[in-house]
Amino acid sequence: MTSKDIDGVFEVEKSCFEHYWSKESFKKELTNDSARYLIAKIDDKIVGYVGIWLILDEGHITNVAVHKDYRGQKIGDKLVQALVELCKDNNILSMTLEVRVSNIVAQNLYKKYGFKMAGIRKEYYSDNKEDAIIMWNQVKEV
Repeated sequence: MTSKDIDGVFEVEKSCFEHYWSKESFKKELTNDSARYLIAKIDDKIVGYVGIWLILDEGHITNVAVHKDYRGQKIGDKLVQALVELCKDNNILSMTLEVRVSNIVAQNLYKKYGFKMAGIRKEYYSDNKEDAIIMWNQVKEV
């Protein structure tokens, strides 16, 4: 993701989440040395993105989003796959994320790439106090 991608990423963000990140939040991520963002495009239109913070030998996934009009086309699958490869290339040993308990589609996607449930964060989401499942993936053996 570059500064010219912010508007498109923001449009994806708004289509996916009721409580979404601002454009300023994404701009700030561009100056975060730990942050990496990958985007998916169809016909030069941004249709999805994924973000991660690389901290020491761990990766914390911040966002995975596919525009509502482009779901069901394996875009999220390709983004997560590319993120796992990015982590391997950067000597990241493990990846983690939080996902809503109700988001079974996302949970199944993460399981496909080796993520396993590791715990629950009670009332993690501020919009409705929904619990989050903590998932981890051992990308490389220690």
